[in-house]
Amino acid sequence: MDITVLLGVVLGFGMMIYGIISGSGDFATFINIPSVIITVGGAISAAITANKKNVVFGIVKVIMNAIKEPKIDYIGTLRTLVSFSEKARREGLLSLEANLEEIQDPFLKKAVQLVVDGTEPEVLKSMMEIEIEMATAEMMDQKGFFDSLGTFGPAFGMIGTLVGLIQMLKSLNNPETLGPSMAVALITTLYGSILANIVGLPVAEKIARRAADLEVARRMILEGVLSIQAGENPRVLEEKLKSYLPIAEKVKYEAQVQGAGA
Repeated sequence: MDITVLLGVVLGFGMMIYGIISGSGDFATFINIPSVIITVGGAISAAITANKKNVVFGIVKVIMNAIKEPKIDYIGTLRTLVSFSEKARREGLLSLEANLEEIQDPFLKKAVQLVVDGTEPEVLKSMMEIEIEMATAEMMDQKGFFDSLGTFGPAFGMIGTLVGLIQMLKSLNNPETLGPSMAVALITTLYGSILANIVGLPVAEKIARRAADLEVARRMILEGVLSIQAGENPRVLEEKLKSYLPIAEKVKYEAQVQGAGA
């Protein structure tokens, strides 16, 4: 689970509630069920219209994927690829077949299987790049649902405000109701901004960053497998793959290497 997603959402709502309570002390003023229905219900309905069927009907999975943090073991993957390279140089590419069962990453497993099967490098690269593109596209579809909430939330907030203003104009002959009516009209705009800026847009940005990280990790795997297939020196392969590591991971890896060599 990615605690930062839940932490950010909870903190966002918490800070907003604290500001309301400390400012006016009347939290009930900011609760209006019809406004919630117009804003949240309207944004969700628009998101359903705008997004693919598989995303909409798999919304529980989409939400869980937004909360769940993907495991990317850069260092472990690098070490695995280097060890495969060393073994392939000693015993040949077919020897890697014995390691297939121990590979947990489906992308790496498929790439190594293609090498063992004798697939041409150009074909292998093309097939695995399609895998990368499709996986990234799937995550972008999930991102799109939260982007829709970020886009349509404020829009339906404005619709709710217009509805409230129309209702307010009907009672212009009663000045005492203008203030409360105006407050209710503005609540929907508040709800729309909350939906967009605490939930929709931040979660969409998180998914986009994860998609980018996963793409880098898979391209590192593809580069490593192609280098193994080409028979490159394991030390050269190691230096090449280190360029894919995030700075913190690279520092950690080099420290481990130096510690092992001491």
